[in-house]
Amino acid sequence: MELIEKALEFENRKMSNMTTSDRVAASREAKSLVLAINEIYKKKKESKLMDMMKRLTAKKRKIEKRLKGAPIV
Repeated sequence: MELIEKALEFENRKMSNMTTSDRVAASREAKSLVLAINEIYKKKKESKLMDMMKRLTAKKRKIEKRLKGAPIV
């Protein structure tokens, strides 16, 4: 399961000191990982795959929140 290893490596990767282009690339990588895991999940219905997708999505949302910046009040 090379895909699972990639997902775990992405989860454990440090996300500090990233440039904007690094954040965009990380967000796209997270999206592709989630979609690929989802295809496997559709067939196997393993709860650990769903948990992994949830964690990746949470990390992706954090990255995207940082990309959009703070709202101006």
